Order: sequence, then C-alpha cells, then structure tokens
Amino acid sequence: MENNFFAVLSRMKYINRWALMRNTINENLSEHSLETAFIAHALALIRNKRFGGNVNAERCALLAMFHDTTEILTGDLPTPVKYYNKQIKSIYGDIEDNAKAQLLSYLPEDLRDDYEPLFARTDEDDELWDLVKGADKISALIKCIEERQMGNNDFASAEKSTYEIIRKLNLPEADLFLKEFMPSYQLTLDEQA
Repeated sequence: MENNFFAVLSRMKYINRWALMRNTINENLSEHSLETAFIAHALALIRNKRFGGNVNAERCALLAMFHDTTEILTGDLPTPVKYYNKQIKSIYGDIEDNAKAQLLSYLPEDLRDDYEPLFARTDEDDELWDLVKGADKISALIKCIEERQMGNNDFASAEKSTYEIIRKLNLPEADLFLKEFMPSYQLTLDEQA
C-alpha cells in the first residue's frame, strides 16, 4: 500500500503565504513553519529558564513544524478573509478538520495515533500550543519587518497590527523575545556580527 503522507508534506514549499500582499520576497509555508519551530522552541526554553515553567521545548518545536500543514490542502486563506465573521471562521474550521483527517489518512494506520496530536490542539499540549501561536505571530512580524526594510510599505499596517496581536497574547515569553531578540532583525548582517 502506498503512503503519501511525506510526499504531500513536501508540497509545503509550494504554498506561498501573504497572498493579498505585494511581496518583495515570497515566503512559503515550509520556510514559515521552520522559522516558527525555531521561535517556539526558544519561547519554551524561555518559559522554563526565566519564568519557572516546565514544558517540553522539543515537543513545542515539533508542534510548530506541523501547525499549518493543513494549508497544503486548503491553501493559505488570508487572515482578513478567515476571520471576517463567525460563520466564515466556523466553516473554515470545518475545512481544516477535513484537511487534518485527509492528511492522517495518508499515513499507515499504525502511525496515525502518533501524528494526530500534531494536527490539533489537545489538553495535554494546550500550554505548548499557546507558545506555538506566539511563535507563529512573531514569525509573521519578522516577515513584516523584512518587507518594510526592503522598502515595501504594503506591510507597514500588518506590522503594527501583528505587533499588537502579540502583545495581547499576554505571553511573557513572547514579550521577552520581542525585547531581546527582535531589535537584531533591524540590523544588517555586518551589524549583527
């Protein structure tokens, strides 16, 4: 029997993000997921080291790697459309659930239970999913900053609103990341060295 799971996952590189925005450099889902995983791992470590937490940083990175995989099947629906109203949000939630089930069906049956928690928020991983959400928004903020630095003002408003969204998450780890790590994104490579 053929198992298409990993071949389908490899298509993440073909899903471009920010479809409604003029992009100086395109960002695909694969790139975004890796960056989100790096940041989610860091947020988990920050929680453990600086805020007395006890979360599994590696699991947090793994959840982040898979957080947008349904978009392989659904595409990246722009945020203004996805959250336009409760009805659209609910319908899109159903579409995502169907995409999760479809992706899981591409696995051999004996592996499905191991992958299923990577696609959906569970009580067991609830705390980690909050960090993944923070990392996802920080990754979006990084994209906005990079575009603005290349002279693309189309991202100026998105940068402001994304920053505000991060602040409203009430994640001290994300606030600390913004304070300690985000200033470097304003620097050139020579200035970072």
